[in-house]
Amino acid sequence: MFTSPKIRATLFILSAVVFATAQDAIVKGLSGGYPTWETVAIRGAAATPIFIVWAWVSGFNPFYLPKLGGLILFRALILFSAYICFALSIATLPLANAVAIYFTMPFFVGLMSARALGEKVPAQRWVAIVVGFLGVVISVRPGTETFRPAALLALYSGFGYAIGQILSRSISQSVEPLLIANAQSLLYFFGSAILGLFITVFKLDASGSATFASMTLPPALPNMLDLGLMILMGVFSCISTVLFVKAYQAAPANFVAPMEYSAIIWAVIYGIVFFKDWPDFATIAGAIIVIIAGFVMMTGDRPD
Repeated sequence: MFTSPKIRATLFILSAVVFATAQDAIVKGLSGGYPTWETVAIRGAAATPIFIVWAWVSGFNPFYLPKLGGLILFRALILFSAYICFALSIATLPLANAVAIYFTMPFFVGLMSARALGEKVPAQRWVAIVVGFLGVVISVRPGTETFRPAALLALYSGFGYAIGQILSRSISQSVEPLLIANAQSLLYFFGSAILGLFITVFKLDASGSATFASMTLPPALPNMLDLGLMILMGVFSCISTVLFVKAYQAAPANFVAPMEYSAIIWAVIYGIVFFKDWPDFATIAGAIIVIIAGFVMMTGDRPD
């Protein structure tokens, strides 16, 4: 069962998106109360021990970096910078606008996968990418607020994430996904901690900038509920990171990336459950278009 690489990749990526979107919901709920670097640092601190134990139980040395170690760390650095930029963008822009800009990611993956990985992108897959993006735009309806400096952060986030997943496809063919995911988690923790230390020591203050104000908020001791949510982010991060790597390991990147459009569906669900944000007709119509595009991605070319 589930022997087809594309079926496995589809199951991995759809599951990963569920947990990744849950993280975004938590970030939205905590935004404004804590500096961005602190939230990311606690997330990394919670995820890293899980990865270490998971790796040991699975028979891997969690601190071993293979010959592709430099490339693994470069990937982690790119994804860390992309995540920080996305977190800053959703703290400034309406979430809908940031998500719409971020979902330029499959276009970047499609453009880069042919050159970097030698993958052929069939015509019907390009159609599915465009249709899926159209569904996202219909759902979120980005307006004139999009044209702010923070929009460039969301755009870079999509571009950086695309680079990270292209590298995932290449590296994961010879490196255990757990090792890749652990390196990413460690860099998220140490990178955000160093960033926070730098901001604190030099007393940097970006309160005058709507784009970067959330980065230089004063550190705050989380209450038990917020701390629990940040730790839960780490657990979700642990699960989703491994699933993302496995998805891009199993199938071509230009096939997997558009499946991430399913995030808009979970964003609607989480919005209803946690924020009482009921979708209107356009949101539902856009989500249906995303689902249709996903089916096109899964059935548009010959099976493996």
